[in-house]
Amino acid sequence: MISVQAWSDAQRLWDFQQMRHEPRPCSVGIGLGSHDLGVADTTVSLYQRGMFPLIVFTGATSRTTRDRMPRGEAEHYRRRALQLGVPAAAILVEPRARNTGENIKFARALLEERGLDVSSVMLVSKPYEERRAYGTARKLWPAVEIVSASAPMTLSEYVDSIKDPRLVLDMLVGAQQRLLIYPDQGFMIRQNVPKSVEAAYERLCVEGFTSRLVP
Repeated sequence: MISVQAWSDAQRLWDFQQMRHEPRPCSVGIGLGSHDLGVADTTVSLYQRGMFPLIVFTGATSRTTRDRMPRGEAEHYRRRALQLGVPAAAILVEPRARNTGENIKFARALLEERGLDVSSVMLVSKPYEERRAYGTARKLWPAVEIVSASAPMTLSEYVDSIKDPRLVLDMLVGAQQRLLIYPDQGFMIRQNVPKSVEAAYERLCVEGFTSRLVP
């Protein structure tokens, strides 16, 4: 049973993690691989709205996706996009990345190998990883404009879609930890974290939502 306080703290992290960027046309859309096919759906929706002419799906597999996405996250995203009507010529697949930094580095390298001119990127992630993805991209690809995007969902709606409340809270805590420790490790830019958000994160750690923390 998840306590009322834990849900309140999770909501605080959820709200903080979202960048609230207004979608605008970009050179390319990059869908970051994960367990959540909703990222592919959101990327397709933005493509169909004319936000970018080309999609890059990036991602190998992880402990949460190796069973449900055995061909790799990016490949499963590609198949989903094709089912939703995106032409194959508008999709590139980067199948090796196993973390957010590699998502950015490998997608950038793929685009550069193709000789494509990229001045702006719409970075599509899970709703609770917008800020982490943004901070990573700003660090690793500072020359391009980054626009963050995700499915327009509430925390409650997202939990219902994933059907695993504890996993969602664990992931929220993991994303927040990385915002706190990765700048010192050179993995992302430093972003101001309000004390109320830090306190919510610490309470959730005490309550045991720690399976996605890094050592």
